[in-house]
Amino acid sequence: MTINFGLLGAGRIGKTHATAILGIAGVKLTAVFDPVDAAAEHIVAMSGARRASVEEILADKNIHAVLICTPTDMHADQIELAARAGKAIFCEKPVDLSADRVRACLKVVEETKAKLMIGFNRRFDTNFAAVRAQIDAGAIGNVELVQITSRDPGPPPMDYIKRSGGLFRDMMIHDFDLARFLLNEEIVSVSAAGSVLVDPAIGTAGDVDTASATLKTKSGKIAVITNSRRATYGYDQRIEAHGSKGAVSAANVHNNTVTLANKEGYHDTPLLDFFMERYAVAYRTELQSFVKAIETGSPISPTGLDGLKALELADAAVKSVATGAEVKVSV
Repeated sequence: MTINFGLLGAGRIGKTHATAILGIAGVKLTAVFDPVDAAAEHIVAMSGARRASVEEILADKNIHAVLICTPTDMHADQIELAARAGKAIFCEKPVDLSADRVRACLKVVEETKAKLMIGFNRRFDTNFAAVRAQIDAGAIGNVELVQITSRDPGPPPMDYIKRSGGLFRDMMIHDFDLARFLLNEEIVSVSAAGSVLVDPAIGTAGDVDTASATLKTKSGKIAVITNSRRATYGYDQRIEAHGSKGAVSAANVHNNTVTLANKEGYHDTPLLDFFMERYAVAYRTELQSFVKAIETGSPISPTGLDGLKALELADAAVKSVATGAEVKVSV
């Protein structure tokens, strides 16, 4: 059986998921919605999908699943509509910028028994998944400390900054989920700091561009996250987990593995440019996991609850920056 997908949103992340879908056997991108003609027609040209409205996609009984890649303020409403229409749902993070709205949305998902997966693609990165596998195998004993570094090569457009929900809810939210993934224990407190060091306009828009967060679990495990909207050397993505028996880490990914050595020293090739290149395999792997869950009925992960937990940590970080105090998080 071919699983037919409808795509809601044909922007940058929509194109990324459309490309991933084309590389998966047994699935087909059938229809695409986007009010921007150029964006929608690009997906049509690359996939053979037809253009359709959201209502037409959800009403089509031959479409089994939807990819929600629209702006964040549309996610919760579209999840609910898709759940009531009987579709399996893959939604980009976050579900919404309001935790209360997310809770209401997840209640509809539960009532309709819909399948919902949230797009925390970093869990599916080959290197990061291998770190988790080493942890699960007991290679480093009990995890005690996790360090996550995430730095973009440059800030996004200011229009995006203004509607993104801020660095903690837009950028670091991936790292909050990754911290939960690696610690494998719920976080009970957050201490965060933020500054405007990259672009004063980001501060004027009410956001920060340089930030850190320290997370602590009930048993005392600690995760330290650092983010920046600027890395002059490329897209910086590194993690390390330290435990009672050792440590395991994943380094940056370069364009290739070539190193030049001469009298000036050792010279590596540049890092991959940005998330579309760095996580191309992860995007395909996460959708393969989603497809497998549809086909076999196996559990979906990350779930809507994972999306809510990451948002709650982001909210706590925002509050911590505002108050200068540690913020407790309910488990």
